[in-house]
Parts: sequence; structure tokens; C-alpha cells
Amino acid sequence: MAFETLEYEITDGVVTVTLNRPDNLNSMNALMRRELVAAFRQAPEDGRAMVLTGKGRGFCAGQDLGDVTSFDELDLERTLREEYDPILKALRECPIPVIAAINGPAAGAGANLALGADIVVAARSASFLEAFARIGLIPDAGGTYLLPRLVGRARALGMSLLAEPLTADKAAEWGLIWEVVEDDQLAEHVAKMARKLANGPTAAYRLIKQALAASPANDIETQLALEASLQGEAGQTRDFKEGVMAFLEKRKPSYEGR
Repeated sequence: MAFETLEYEITDGVVTVTLNRPDNLNSMNALMRRELVAAFRQAPEDGRAMVLTGKGRGFCAGQDLGDVTSFDELDLERTLREEYDPILKALRECPIPVIAAINGPAAGAGANLALGADIVVAARSASFLEAFARIGLIPDAGGTYLLPRLVGRARALGMSLLAEPLTADKAAEWGLIWEVVEDDQLAEHVAKMARKLANGPTAAYRLIKQALAASPANDIETQLALEASLQGEAGQTRDFKEGVMAFLEKRKPSYEGR
């Protein structure tokens, strides 16, 4: 697909979506928001895993404040409902594994975009900033949903109220992200991880994402029933049969994602 604010590449079954407004720290304008929705919906058609990253020295600075032409005409509720919510919905519903490779500062909606991925890997120099309170706003783009579930109420409140940058190391220590790697190793490390996922049982990955997404709202009985249903579906896949046979035959499995 052709985009103006994104780079979209497909290699070895991995779709890489790169935020491409480096002169603006990849801040999101209206066009980028529309293109992100399109890219997230297209990626499962083109690959079996996706990497989301930023170009230049930062991941994403959040909303492009320079994109605001008039405060009198600004309708943040409409913007969130019509432009940001579809991004997070498309990302959350993406059936393939999504890795966010955080190459630098991730702030505001950019931080919450990153945290919406399945696996978040950050360069050691990266940071996460819930910057909203600095300009009199609340965390949006899924922030109030994601933060307490990832790090608990106390840390979510501290991040939101104090609006201070959180280092990549501290983010990993808190369980906000998966891991931290050295800056010069980020691209190679994430590419290797993405290839592993793209070659894995992607039908099972889809079901794993579905089960874990439902878990916070379910009681134990409901979740056990969902597990049984989804496991029944997984047990009918070609990949399950291949995985068992490969284990018994002591060979590497060849998964097809079905």
C-alpha cells in the first residue's frame, strides 16, 4: 500500500509499519491517524506478524499540536471517537502478533499507541511519557484502560498525574513493556523476534490474543468456558497436528497459520 505518513514494508512474512514524520518526532496528524487504521487492517492480509516503529530519533510524540488550527473549533471528543478510537480498535483486533519497537521517546497518544501492541521492546534510550496533564488533559488513546491493567492503579495514577518521563529500564521493571535492548541492537533483535512469530502457529496466536483480551472482564467460570471453546478450535488446526508430529518425530515444525 502507498502511504504519505507511514512506511509499509513486507519481508519474510513480516509487515513493518514505520511512522514517517521524523521532523515532527512522528507526531500524529489527521492523515497519519487514517493511514494507521488502514495499515493495521491491511497487515493481516500481507503477513503473519507486524512490527510498529518510528523513523528518526523518536517513536511518536503523540498528537501533532501544530495540526490544531482553531481552539474554538476543536472538538476533542469527536477527534477521539472518530480518529483515535479506530486506531486502537484496529490494533487490538489485529489477528496477527504485533511488536512495537520503541526507538526513542513515546509520549502522549504515542506512548499509548505503543502500549497497545502485543509485545513492546524498547531501546535503552527510549522513554514513556503520559504527557496529557501538562496541557490540562487526561490520558487518552486507550491510556486509562491500558495503564492500570499493565502496572496497577498506583503507578497508573503516578504516571498520569505527575506526567514525568519513565525510562525504558523502569518501564520493563514495572511490567509496562516486555524488554529493553541496547539501541544499536533494537532493529535486529525485533526483526528476529518478528520472523519467529511469522513462522509460528499464527492461528493459535490469534486465539491466545482473543483469550487474554477477554480475561480482565470475565469471572473464572466464564474464562474457563472460553478457554475450552478456543482450545477446541485450536485443536482442529493443521498447525496443532503439525506441532505434535514434529515433537514426536524430533524435527522442526512447519507451521502454516491454519
